Formats: sequence, C-alpha cells, structure tokens
Amino acid sequence: MDPAQLKKIPLFANLTTDHLSKVTAIATQKLVRANERIFQEGEVGTEMYLIASGKVRISKMVPGVGEEALAILEPGSYFGEMALIDDTPRSADATAHMPATLYVIQKADLEELMFLHKDLAYELLWTFVRTLSARLRETNDKIKAFFALSARF
Repeated sequence: MDPAQLKKIPLFANLTTDHLSKVTAIATQKLVRANERIFQEGEVGTEMYLIASGKVRISKMVPGVGEEALAILEPGSYFGEMALIDDTPRSADATAHMPATLYVIQKADLEELMFLHKDLAYELLWTFVRTLSARLRETNDKIKAFFALSARF
C-alpha cells in the first residue's frame, strides 16, 4: 500500500509521512471475492482492514428476519478496528459486497509500532475514539428511528 493512499483514509489522515511509511510496512494485501466472508460475528478478531478497492458489507443476522446490513463500506473506509482496542468477539459480520482489495493490519504489529512511536499512538488512539463515538451516535439514531417507527404500528 502506498503511503499517499493510506493518508486518504481518515484514520491515518493526521499522520506524518514517516509514520505513514511505518504503517504501510505492516499492512498486507488480501484479495477477496464477491460474497466472501471476511469475518463473522462472535469470532475473536486480531486484525483490522482497510479497503483499497471494492465494497464491504457490515451486517448482523437478526433472528426471524435474516441479514440486516448495517453499512456498505467503500474504498478509503476501514473496519474491524474494535478488535485492536479490546479482546471481545467481533460484533458483526463483514462480507465482500463485491470483489475487493483489502489491506490487513495485525493487532500485534500495530501494538509494537505504537509502543515504539508514542506520537503515532496518540494520533491513532484519538482517531479511534472519534470513530467509535461517531458510530455509537449513528447507532443511537438508528435505534431512535426504529422505536419511532415501531410506535406507529
């Protein structure tokens, strides 16, 4: 992955050129076919993913309903980052919505990089916090809309 391409991903936008090079050095490419499962809800996660091309569907299986898509992520997006923060199982499924090129960052590699470069760690952790906060607000809005709609029936 090219550091210039990495800089376009919001998680890494504030990193220096040197830090971008260090992150690209630990990212490995993974090609996935359309409808290929990347990970499943409940699995233990040890990596996060960056989307270089294609689309990835984040979804949950709802009993009696089936798959409920939470998001369709496009190039420049990232997912699975919660696995880098805590040791809880995956909270949703990730499936290639179409053929995709992903870059995978292993938790152990990123932890080592952040241990050696505290300023890089500071930037990444604050961006993680902002991302998780935004996603929580979005989820809260969806829940609020769901209850507003269900109250009508």
